[in-house]
Amino acid sequence: MGGAAVLDWMVQDGERLAECRHDHPFAVLGPQQLASGWLIRVWMPEAESVTLLIGNREVAMTSPHHPWIFEASVGDAPGSNYRVRVQRGGITHEQHDPWAFRGDWMGEMDRHLFAEGNHHHIWQRMGAHVVERDGVAGVMFCVWAPHALSVSVLADLNAWDGRHHPMQQRTGGIWELFIPGVQEGTLYKYEIRSPEGHCYQKADPYGFQHEVRPANSSVVSHLDGFDWSDAEWMQKRDSSNALEQPISVYEMHLGSWIHAAADEPWLQPDGTPRAPVPAADMKPGARLLTYVELADRLIPYVKARGFTHIELMPITEHPFDGSWGYQVTGWYAPTSRYGTPDEFRAFVDRCHSEGIGVIIDWVPGHFPKDSHGLAFFDGTHLYEHGDPRIGEHKEWGTLIFNYSRNEVRNFLVANLVFWFEQFHIDGIRVDAVASMLYRDYLRPDGEWLTNENGGRENTEAVRFLQQANHVLFQHFPGALSIAEESTTWPMVTQPTDMGGLGFNLKWNMGWMHDMLDYFELDPWFRQFHQNNITFSIWYTYTENFMLALSHDEVVHGKSHLLHKMPGDDWQKYANTRALLSYMWTHPGKKTIFMGMEFGQRSEWNVWGDLQWDLLNYEPHKGVQRLVDDLNVLYKSEPALWRDDFDQFGFQWIDCNDNRHSVISFMRRESSSGTWLIVVANFTPQSHAQYRVGVPLAGFYEEIFNSDASRYGGSNLGNMGGKCSEEWNIHEYENSLELCLPPLSLMVFKHDPKRSLLDSADSTNDQPVAD
Repeated sequence: MGGAAVLDWMVQDGERLAECRHDHPFAVLGPQQLASGWLIRVWMPEAESVTLLIGNREVAMTSPHHPWIFEASVGDAPGSNYRVRVQRGGITHEQHDPWAFRGDWMGEMDRHLFAEGNHHHIWQRMGAHVVERDGVAGVMFCVWAPHALSVSVLADLNAWDGRHHPMQQRTGGIWELFIPGVQEGTLYKYEIRSPEGHCYQKADPYGFQHEVRPANSSVVSHLDGFDWSDAEWMQKRDSSNALEQPISVYEMHLGSWIHAAADEPWLQPDGTPRAPVPAADMKPGARLLTYVELADRLIPYVKARGFTHIELMPITEHPFDGSWGYQVTGWYAPTSRYGTPDEFRAFVDRCHSEGIGVIIDWVPGHFPKDSHGLAFFDGTHLYEHGDPRIGEHKEWGTLIFNYSRNEVRNFLVANLVFWFEQFHIDGIRVDAVASMLYRDYLRPDGEWLTNENGGRENTEAVRFLQQANHVLFQHFPGALSIAEESTTWPMVTQPTDMGGLGFNLKWNMGWMHDMLDYFELDPWFRQFHQNNITFSIWYTYTENFMLALSHDEVVHGKSHLLHKMPGDDWQKYANTRALLSYMWTHPGKKTIFMGMEFGQRSEWNVWGDLQWDLLNYEPHKGVQRLVDDLNVLYKSEPALWRDDFDQFGFQWIDCNDNRHSVISFMRRESSSGTWLIVVANFTPQSHAQYRVGVPLAGFYEEIFNSDASRYGGSNLGNMGGKCSEEWNIHEYENSLELCLPPLSLMVFKHDPKRSLLDSADSTNDQPVAD
């Protein structure tokens, strides 16, 4: 090639670089081997002069082709360990040359696995990584943008000017650049130019930390180096069957559990955590608690209540508090609202040390349209479907992932592995699964497209969920994967090799709706709706169900749990206690939303606090004590959880007494043969001589009574237990004559060590608990 041709070529390259249209800057920048020897070219926009510092030499660089491309001949191959002295705007500084570090960051196998959707640790390549290359410290940036004309790194170091640090395009639409000298904590974005000339500034899809909203830059953050102390917890978790354990979950939103005053320390002078501050005592300028403060306040509170797990509404980074976290923009980062990634790791580590598992809500069903997020990422519909009939949830104003694209599925599946591996979480609850499974979800006729077989099922989403759950349990066999699926889609909790979706638990939405409909009725009308409280047993063994009274049931005009109940205050509390008691004794794992454990009165408000001041009043303390004791009872009696998903674990005694709105049943445990008798009265009328059949003669200890005075009840009971009598009822030769308190549930346990004479003087006017 002649000199004039080379000159023209370099001029064109300079113009492309200056106009952010260059996709292969390594072709012209950094060390270049020519016929006459080696040449170093440096790209320095708006620089006045550049001096090459190589070995012990200083070589003045010239710009013969473009005023911002500086070059100098060096003879032998220079490697990457040279520096340049730059004078720009009257300021002189020295730096390494980014384009001296030329080797691929993502190897051929990485690119292959990513392209086929099977790189389960893709975050180890994508994103911004603090590394050393050729002994030089800096940050390796890597992003996927296959349709971009050019991609640049924006940061303070280049005054957020996309002309300074153009990235190199690699095979598969992956862009890379190592920038020496960049340190942890640096804010950055990607400037992406489309072939049409449009310019987008995007946060890093794989960013490990982001600015506190409303700012939205990504933050360079390390991944490794945290000193975990939960090895025993993790080993025990992954060597156990989660479904054969007691699971009682406290669902919560970190930002509205409680705030702190702007100047309030979270520890008392003696170093112990302060109690939650009543809402009425909050000072103006309240702030969110940090992960560190939440560890000191929340974990002791949840442990005192006896819950086995905390479920966090989405803590992945999101721009708008009012979305509750469900409109995610930072999939690979815990939100900075409460602190750093390591502080969240410390929160999880502390939970494990206190015997509490951590579940997070995971939202692969949609994402928001915020300009810095995934929407139209490289100037095309990259992460979402282009056709709004399959690519948009219009009711929510969000976009739907294109699950048919391998790299998009990889982004999500690897994200699942990321949270378990990097943050040691114990489970996920997948939000709005039904919206993923059906193409016509919340869509009128004519505004959705059928699948390849002409049906309404989203087969792409089905395959994605199967892949995600298969990979999850392959890596973490003791994990929880919980589906919020509101339809009768079959085999949600069956293994993927059987054609199921692969979850191991599913929220029982039918039970939740039936129970709330029933308990909202005036008790007199309940006799006509007995089926509401018994129907769930007909289908409870079709899936592995979790009973959930979630945040969705206490917002948008639905009232909180206490105020769903009919009657005066006494009846509201008693109904609440009866419902929670039935929930804890019914087959299935348990989840309740924060505030339900003490009878919150007002609806949940994401901007406020729970009504902690209510705990100044005995009825609310009584509800809290009830939940505490239910969790103690639940964990101590394997019959309440061991065979949750085996029909042996439950048997009706009588479910047909609709005239009294009374039900009775047994919970059984196969390995030891133990069983419990549960009797519930869902009317405000007590029954002094109510007879219930039992399978064995003997003494039955009353081990739980929701009407006990410590819970705020009327204190009726059975003197701690009753002896059976030879009175045939409910197809049993023996039975108990019981006092059933109003709006109550009681649990009895056969005690073979006590004689029939131990309770010969039992009466029906005393409680079990007092």
